[in-house]
Amino acid sequence: MNDTPPQTRIQARNRAVILDAALEVFAARGFRGATLDRIAQVAGLSKPNLLYYFRSKEALHLAILENLMELWLAPLRALDPEGEPRAQIMGYVRRKLEMSRDHARESRLFANEILQGAPRARPVLEGPLKALVDEKAKLIAKWADEGRIAPVDPHHLIFSIWALTQHYADFEVQLRAIMGETDPFPAAEAWLERVFGTVLDPAVPAGRS
Repeated sequence: MNDTPPQTRIQARNRAVILDAALEVFAARGFRGATLDRIAQVAGLSKPNLLYYFRSKEALHLAILENLMELWLAPLRALDPEGEPRAQIMGYVRRKLEMSRDHARESRLFANEILQGAPRARPVLEGPLKALVDEKAKLIAKWADEGRIAPVDPHHLIFSIWALTQHYADFEVQLRAIMGETDPFPAAEAWLERVFGTVLDPAVPAGRS
């Protein structure tokens, strides 16, 4: 039985405002560079008010990471064993690219955590994330063994999808410096369709593009 009283509408709103402000600050400054004073300022709340909802910077960061991991794992979970393999994998590529477009702050927060050695995210990385990746890698390997996609290293296929989609969020400043006001995502989707479509095509001889 959960003895925690339900949140009022104002409490729920304040909690959401704090989490959004913290995401903004952590994504921009990393864990070490972020302060509760700065998060409270961005949230438009007093620091004591913030501490009413989250007792420390660590607790606030952990709450964001937990929300982020649920968001991050959902597209990979969606790979359907009963679906058409290439369509399933290309759908995953598109969903990851959409996340880079729509959740750039979350992507940069996750990248900052990894660059620091994942001191707070490591249990999730070594637990739920590893288990899910291993499960879906077995599915991809099965599809390859059945000849429904080209022979691929399933783990490195997943890593490549991460690298080529999350780049658009994590290196957004670099992309904007090069491309100016041009929206990179339409061309990125077409390019990734071509890249991974070729990689997965069982009719394309290995080593040829």
